[in-house]
Amino acid sequence: MFRILFILLAGVGAGFLLRRTRVEHHAQRGVRMTICALLFVFGVSIGADHEMLRNLALLGRQATVIALLSIAGSLLAGFAAQRLLFRKEVKR
Repeated sequence: MFRILFILLAGVGAGFLLRRTRVEHHAQRGVRMTICALLFVFGVSIGADHEMLRNLALLGRQATVIALLSIAGSLLAGFAAQRLLFRKEVKR
């Protein structure tokens, strides 16, 4: 766990030091390619898992419910924060 955090912090430091160079453009391209590769490997692992494929409909419904409830909770929290933090004072 600490190794992963150290690598992350080292990357943040390198990005901070190299932020004004042309390396940033190449890094963004590398990040996009890495994400695509990770998504491909993730898809292959899902496609190879027979149990996952059998339960795909159930998992999809559960994921939809969780996503909708998360959106609803975020909207409610945002509305409550706006009402509490940005309400106008009424002068009498």
